[in-house]
Amino acid sequence: MVSLLVVEDDELLLKSMTAFLTKHGFDTSGASSAAKAYEEMEKKNFDLIISDIMMDGEDGFEFATTVRQIDKEKPIIFVTARGDIESKAKGFKLGVDDYMTKPIDFEELIMRINALLRRAKIASEKKLTIGNLVMDSEEMTAYVDGREVSLTVREFNILFKLLSFPKKTFTRMQLLNEFWSMDSSTGARSIDVYITKIREKFAGCDDFEIVTVHGLGYKAVIK
Repeated sequence: MVSLLVVEDDELLLKSMTAFLTKHGFDTSGASSAAKAYEEMEKKNFDLIISDIMMDGEDGFEFATTVRQIDKEKPIIFVTARGDIESKAKGFKLGVDDYMTKPIDFEELIMRINALLRRAKIASEKKLTIGNLVMDSEEMTAYVDGREVSLTVREFNILFKLLSFPKKTFTRMQLLNEFWSMDSSTGARSIDVYITKIREKFAGCDDFEIVTVHGLGYKAVIK
């Protein structure tokens, strides 16, 4: 069972959030301060942390900084009344993975938790499994029904990126900037060529589809 730690100094919200997450299948613990959160962390290794920013004593920024010193990979979501861009920028700079502004929708929180846990699993295992497709980023190989599909490094990287963030649209320039060097003379339309090749190579795989988002770029849709 996935274990979550909720750090929130509003006792009513803390109780409501932990109860909701527990009801939806998570092993959830609560802490009303950073100090109490550290006590909980000594008892258990949590898979994900949800934290407020404005708390008495050590605030969320300080708490996240300490957590990052202990564990650079553990997913952290800030849930806070501070929706200003400066606070968001500071949080992301500290290594926070997601940011929600109060009042929050608990159903949306669960979707964000699941997305972060999925990415954390991909990062730790360096593998991605979608139906009968298995991609191994250490071997740079892809298999469908146990049979290897021959891919170039860029084809592998583009597909792995799209499937790691299903339904998220990536522009041609985003993909170009990530997988080509800055001094490359390759144009953004070269991405179309790679997408066409990827689609051809996985034409027999019905577990996902690479969708063209007209005027923008591409996204992966898992079936």
